[in-house]
Amino acid sequence: MIRVALGSAGTNENTNGLLRQYLPKSADLRQFDQAALDAIGAELNGRPRQTLGFKTPSQALAEALR
Repeated sequence: MIRVALGSAGTNENTNGLLRQYLPKSADLRQFDQAALDAIGAELNGRPRQTLGFKTPSQALAEALR
C-alpha cells in the first residue's frame, strides 16, 4: 500500500486527473514510445500549479536545486 501525506493527497489526485487527459486509465502504456511519454511529461511539468504558488513544477525544482 502506498501512503500519501495528508496535505499532498489532493495534489496527487489533481496530477492523476491531468495525466488522464493524455493517458486514459485503460491505456496500454506499451503503445507509447519514450518520446511520446517525455512530451507528456514536459507538457505537464510546464503547467503552473496553485500549490507551487503558480510556478511550474520545472521552475519549483530549479529553485529548490539552487
